[in-house]
Amino acid sequence: MEQLILIGVVVVFAGIALIIIGSLAGDESKTGAKIAVGGFIGPIPFGFANDKWLMFVVIAISIAALAFFLLSGYRPS
Repeated sequence: MEQLILIGVVVVFAGIALIIIGSLAGDESKTGAKIAVGGFIGPIPFGFANDKWLMFVVIAISIAALAFFLLSGYRPS
């Protein structure tokens, strides 16, 4: 269990390091960043995006996740 926690911490720090390196080494003339975020409020999927295609992708993934949970037979105890 302790090894799993250590691996998680290392992965998080590696991700932060990659983000910092990417932001410092990136070309400043490229400003076409596209962002999308999705999730659930209760059983209702939602999403926010600054690109129409990404919005469709986020909603599709959210609906697929909702269908998976509904079809998996989850029964709260």
